[in-house]
Amino acid sequence: MDAVDLIRAIYVALTSVVLFASLLDSFHARFIPYGARAAPAQASARQPAETSSRSVVTRALDVVASWKVPHRYFTHFYIASVVASVFWAVQVTLRGGAFEAIATRVSPEHRDRSMSITQIVMCWGLMLVQGGRRLYECFAFYKPSSSSMWFAHWLVGLAFYLLMSVSIWIEGTGTLLSHQITLDDIKVANAPSLRTFLCLPILLMASGLQHDGHHYLSSLEKYTLPTHPMFCSIVCPHYTAECVIYLSLAALAAPPGEMINKTLFLALVFVAVNLGITAGTTKQWYAQKFGKESVQGRWKMIPFVY
Repeated sequence: MDAVDLIRAIYVALTSVVLFASLLDSFHARFIPYGARAAPAQASARQPAETSSRSVVTRALDVVASWKVPHRYFTHFYIASVVASVFWAVQVTLRGGAFEAIATRVSPEHRDRSMSITQIVMCWGLMLVQGGRRLYECFAFYKPSSSSMWFAHWLVGLAFYLLMSVSIWIEGTGTLLSHQITLDDIKVANAPSLRTFLCLPILLMASGLQHDGHHYLSSLEKYTLPTHPMFCSIVCPHYTAECVIYLSLAALAAPPGEMINKTLFLALVFVAVNLGITAGTTKQWYAQKFGKESVQGRWKMIPFVY
């Protein structure tokens, strides 16, 4: 299979699995919440099953749901992101074996409509900065906690960031195969395109707002309702910022003649679905802990939509 189509298919598969798990009550209660939002399996799940086969399934789900890792393992996502970004930068520059293995499996159709070298370098740099900033925040804002998450959350997160490190340049394969990257490619010699002029400031602003949101949340006492202006209308504005960052990347990395980079857009869909479900769980958790009126009228993640 074409490497670009394979990566897109993986994003679709991951998104479908998350949606499937969130729509089934027995799966959602056990596998979706994590950290402070995680709660023991619902009482209904613990009631005697109507049949012995159902009882076996219920017990099996409870066992699988008990396979957890510490919530601090989130740090591994951003370590993986930074290391993978550097790895692929070396591979692409030196035409390493890993790069050749993927590049030779990209179809001529995708090679012909390739990102420019400026787009590749810029988007790679932005992804590296994003991963580096989140890694810094994990250490700078860390608070000791006994919270945990289901081990599959950890595996899916690692898979996503490793996949993103390839997705950021995969639609520029045609250019990379015909162009030897040098230090001159890092220079800003020409005026930015209209797309870059519009999308880059939006991405940087979203990144800054997300950092401020994370800093504010880390300053709160444990299990406190956020009251910062950022959180007055949206329950999880830092999730909104994350989606804007990936949307901006998808626009900045659009190949010639395209409005958006389809591979990165599917990555955005995965991020939006995953964070959207978590935002819904967060609002529900706030309502249960602080009362429905505490979050009444607040959007979960996307203003006027969700």
